Amino acid sequence: MIKIKRPDEIEAMRQSCGVAATILDEVANLCAPGVSTRDLDAFACRRMDELGVMSAFLGYRGYPAHICTSVNDEVVHGIPNDRRMELGDIISIDVGVICDGWVGDNARTVMVGVKDPEVIRLVKTTEDALYAGISRAVAGARLSDISHAVEQAATLEGLSVVKEFVGHGVGRKMHEEPQIPNFGPPGRGPRLRSGMTLAIEPMVNLGAAAVEVMADGWTVLTGDRRPSAHFEHTVLVQDGEPEILTCKKRS
Repeated sequence: MIKIKRPDEIEAMRQSCGVAATILDEVANLCAPGVSTRDLDAFACRRMDELGVMSAFLGYRGYPAHICTSVNDEVVHGIPNDRRMELGDIISIDVGVICDGWVGDNARTVMVGVKDPEVIRLVKTTEDALYAGISRAVAGARLSDISHAVEQAATLEGLSVVKEFVGHGVGRKMHEEPQIPNFGPPGRGPRLRSGMTLAIEPMVNLGAAAVEVMADGWTVLTGDRRPSAHFEHTVLVQDGEPEILTCKKRS
C-alpha cells in the first residue's frame, strides 16, 4: 500500500531529510586524495551522534556500516573500508538517517579531481536524470512517468540505466511502496497523489547496463567494470511542483 503522509508527518520527514542532506554535504566535502572510505563512515557516524539521529543503514539486513561508499565501477551499496581515494576517482555517497522515527535518504556522486570528459559526462547526466525524474513526480501523473523521464535522460546521452535496483517510497521505513524503476514506458502504474514521499535514485553506467554483486553480498559492480554514477533525493509529491526534501531547490 502506498502511504500518504499527513501534514505533521510531512514536517517530520522534512526534519529527517534535512539532517540527511546536511550530513551528505559534509561527507562529500571531505572527499579528497588520501582520504579512506572508512574515514568518511567514521565522520558520518560522529555527525549522526552529534545531531541525534541514527543510521538507517547500519544493521539493515546485516549491513555493517553507517553509510554506503561506492567507488568508480561500484554502482551502489559499497561498504566503507581502507581504500583511499585517488585523483580521477568518482565516489557515490549514500546517506540515510532515522530522526524521530522517520527516514531521510539521499545520495550523490562526487568527482575527485576528475578530468576524463566521459566520466564527467556520466556524472552530469546521472544528476540531470534525477532532476528529470523529479520533475514528473506530481499529483495526477503515473508512477512510470518518473521512470521514463530518468531513462530517457540517460539513454539520449548513450548511457545505460541499471535495472536491477530501483528507487522506492520512504517514510517510517526506508523501503516502502512503491518501487520506482529507472526505466520503462510512461503512463503506467498507480497515479501519484499529494503527500507521497518518494526516494528517486538513478544509477547509470558509462558502459553496459549489466551488474553483479560481490562476494561481500552488498557491493554492486558494473559487469564490464566501467564507471557508474548514482544520485538520490527524497521528494514530496504535491499538486504543483514537487518539493525536494533533501536539498534546496537547484538554481
